[in-house]
Amino acid sequence: MAAWLAHDGRGAMTPAVADIVTNVSRVRSRMDAAARRVGRDPGDITLIAVSKTHPVEAIRRAYEAGLRDFAENRVQEAAAKIETLRAQGCVPRWHLVGHLQTNKVKVALNLFDILHSVDSIRLARTIANHASGPVPVLVEVNVAGESTKFGVAPEAAPDLVRNLRQLPDIDVRGLMTVAPHVDDPEDVRPVFHQLRQLGDALRLRELSMGMTDDFEVAIEEGSTLVRVGRAVFGPRAG
Repeated sequence: MAAWLAHDGRGAMTPAVADIVTNVSRVRSRMDAAARRVGRDPGDITLIAVSKTHPVEAIRRAYEAGLRDFAENRVQEAAAKIETLRAQGCVPRWHLVGHLQTNKVKVALNLFDILHSVDSIRLARTIANHASGPVPVLVEVNVAGESTKFGVAPEAAPDLVRNLRQLPDIDVRGLMTVAPHVDDPEDVRPVFHQLRQLGDALRLRELSMGMTDDFEVAIEEGSTLVRVGRAVFGPRAG
């Protein structure tokens, strides 16, 4: 029996493990179907499990269920989790998907493998100043123009990408966006389509877009990195 099938004292698989294993399988099936609908290779799309507010044990179980990419929103919350998991031999790829303050850059570089939310030259320069080698980054674009969200305006993205490419140790891999919350995922298809067009124009391969409620539409529009929390872990723990 697979190692990730944890059991209670009577030999039964615990509900928490069963839920995560089942959830991961369902999400991957939906991802594969969305990719095939538009003639894409499902292997070109990475599932990132967003573990914010969820405990270390849930992350470890998801890792044992086969997930290798995880994301957190806040540096401070992530630090304790990542260090604990490292001590347990659980070393996935960590993605920072929340806003990064310049005073948290040094800590973030010791924790995360890729930063999804670079949205200013000031932040990028701070990253470059603290980097000990190339840092993979994505430029966050506020495609929908929501005042409550971070990200550079689409029309300003080309200049920012050009300036970032001139900095040492900044490896611009792609673009990221957070779509508005809507009842019908089709309503945000234009947001994902616009990011894809912008990525193509800038010759950037990676597109981080799509979450639990809309990742299938995002995949149909070209997402290579989907950030899924609730569909993997269930409702937030806090």
